[in-house]
Amino acid sequence: MDRLLFLVGYTADPKGWRDELVHLEVREGLIPAVADALWRQTERALRQGLLQGYRTAEETSYVLRGRLREADQLRRHHGRPIPMEIRHDDFTIDIPENQILLAAITRLLRVPRVSGSSRRRLAALRIRLAGVTSLILGARLPSWQPTRLNARYQAALRLAEIVWRATSPEHAPGPTVASGFLFDLPKIFEDFVTVAVSEELHDRFGGIAYPQYPCHLDESLAVRMKPDLVWELSGVPRAVVDAKYKQEKPAGYPDADLYQMLAYCTALGLPRGHLIYAEGNGSGASHVVRHAGIEIICHALNLASEPEAILSHISKIVSEF
Repeated sequence: MDRLLFLVGYTADPKGWRDELVHLEVREGLIPAVADALWRQTERALRQGLLQGYRTAEETSYVLRGRLREADQLRRHHGRPIPMEIRHDDFTIDIPENQILLAAITRLLRVPRVSGSSRRRLAALRIRLAGVTSLILGARLPSWQPTRLNARYQAALRLAEIVWRATSPEHAPGPTVASGFLFDLPKIFEDFVTVAVSEELHDRFGGIAYPQYPCHLDESLAVRMKPDLVWELSGVPRAVVDAKYKQEKPAGYPDADLYQMLAYCTALGLPRGHLIYAEGNGSGASHVVRHAGIEIICHALNLASEPEAILSHISKIVSEF
């Protein structure tokens, strides 16, 4: 489960959480890898700014705002006109959704072994949420309901709830009840590879990596193609990557994937293309196309590895570009 949450952290729009409940086994201790998923999803949630909403407030004031609480006014002030006991609605960022995100971020910052980069990202997010009320450790999270208004927050809120409980659910029958999940793993794997490779390329070489790069196979521009990732340097394609979450054949990876990558390399004028698979029984391979000299490299990512090892493998792949 922790590997899934790690991959979901790289996903652009992880629409997989379901309304029904499932029973899970609980593994004690918060998995530090979840920190990476949380800051990524929170940054996406806050990309359009902090969500705001109305909150009802009751206070004693010398200025009338909202409605006068007549019963409280008479009981506390015995007929005096001021100060006034009032009730009013504030349009504020201090709403349950932001409180939940802040609580989870604060919780993770206390967890040992969270990487330095994740810790810096989480600290920056906590500063952005500075105007939100902090929850006391052990308190119950405020309730929230999925709506159209908080749709961009929902993935981050699901992860934040897991973090606050300081447990990592394992997908096995057990006493703990959690929200159900049904994710499109090929899409999650594709998004993970696209984002992780793009970040590594940017850190190493600069340039721009384009997901779902539009190009054409033929001169008349009738046959359209969209490789998962094309990296450009100075406006010229320098590398092409396709992610494949599928089971390999007994003889190796599917031939159709090689033909597809050959078409990408030919159309883009590249001498080499990279296919990145989720590792099964097979391992990596390299093929040089006869009479063309184009090399197609098949990489196999072991998703059972620790997140650091997965990212290290991504770094090694990018070093071969």
